[in-house]
Amino acid sequence: MSSKPVLTTISPITQKAIHTRDEFGPDDIPAVVEASKKAFASFKASYNLEARQKLVTKALDILESKAESLAHDLTEQMGRPIQYCAKEIKTAVLRGRYMLKVSSEALKDIPGDEEAGFTRYIRKEPLGSVLVIFAWNYPYLILVNSLVPALLAGNALILKPSPQTPTVPETFLSVLKEAGLPDDVVQVIHCGNPDTLSKLIATPGISSVTFTGSVVGGLAAQQAASKRIIPVGLELGGNDPAYIRSDVDIKWAAEEIVDGAVFNSGQSCCSIERVYVHQDIYDKFVDEVVGVVKNYKLGDPFTGASHLGPVISVKSAQNIRKHIDDALKSGAKSLTPDVFQEGEALGETFVRPEILVNVDHNMQVMKEETFGPVIPIQKVSSDQEAVQLMNDSDLGLTASIWTRDITTGEKLADSVEAGTVFVNRADYPSPDLAWTGWKNSGRGQTLSRFGFDQFVRLKNFHLKQVPS
Repeated sequence: MSSKPVLTTISPITQKAIHTRDEFGPDDIPAVVEASKKAFASFKASYNLEARQKLVTKALDILESKAESLAHDLTEQMGRPIQYCAKEIKTAVLRGRYMLKVSSEALKDIPGDEEAGFTRYIRKEPLGSVLVIFAWNYPYLILVNSLVPALLAGNALILKPSPQTPTVPETFLSVLKEAGLPDDVVQVIHCGNPDTLSKLIATPGISSVTFTGSVVGGLAAQQAASKRIIPVGLELGGNDPAYIRSDVDIKWAAEEIVDGAVFNSGQSCCSIERVYVHQDIYDKFVDEVVGVVKNYKLGDPFTGASHLGPVISVKSAQNIRKHIDDALKSGAKSLTPDVFQEGEALGETFVRPEILVNVDHNMQVMKEETFGPVIPIQKVSSDQEAVQLMNDSDLGLTASIWTRDITTGEKLADSVEAGTVFVNRADYPSPDLAWTGWKNSGRGQTLSRFGFDQFVRLKNFHLKQVPS
């Protein structure tokens, strides 16, 4: 029996233990880092870009073939209704294939200006050993964002998942091995101790860190790397606003907003967290949102009939309800119908969709990331007021504007402080566009051809021909 500390994964559905893993500790750091360094050197020498592309292509094909069978594990570990889980894996494969498609162009040498007697160019070199720390809420999608471009660029990787979804990187490692990946080019560690992670980040031999998770966690990763000169990529939280202009199709917009706010029980960095509605349609829009929410079902995520399952943990449920209670005590009103009592009876983690009106920016639910199925709706009198409120946040991941007038929507979007601005869409990272956060929502980017940039360093070649 192992003498190591053990990490236990608790099912958000039953509150019972479903997985245990030996915890990576400080004494494990030297061996893992050294193995990664050696594997990187061999991988760089033996696998050119074409070979890496073939390997990743085969691995993605294998992963896609397993999508349906992997859905059960994902539902069990993070509570999302099972009918949606295979789609996450298939979408992750599509993202990976897009990164494959653009990798040759993104990683090619860049020639310098022509000059007689000289050859000059810029080469994009891999960094070395990349530590990838990633969250549980969309674990396959989040991991693909870093793993595929980092591996295609020629790096070795150390993957540190959330303790809530330990099997996800293990599955990736398995399919990569099946595709022919050499030993230790990708390693998986399980760690729940922030001090251990800080020591790992501070260890010479770790060449880069990418972190996806909370702002607090990202700041800790940044602090751990502060005495080293290494890149730290951060994909952090969001408090993403939506503005509904008076010219929209109210029924359509209500359906879109509810889906963007409560899908995955609102546990998405880019879910809609606050809604601003023009006063001319405010009452009708609110009524329509209530009607849409009535048709949602909160329940057992394994039945195939539930739209919403539990949130990830009791602690998360308590934080969501704390935000709701703060709003109610400050004058907000709940419009949530009583149709979710059966679902709520399943346990503390089964949090009902909550519609809040009479909200303002003195309330936590409008100022902080709630990360739950909550739709706070505030009335505004003009486009200018809406944009001002949308920008009244220290987070800036995504934002959306809903209007029939695309020209005006684009102009308003240009004034919104966020890494991605949507018009008539929300909650959709496009693989061909850079995924990046403004303000405290992050630093660096994934996806698109720019998604390779944080996994390479530039090396200039300056060659002068010697006269014969």
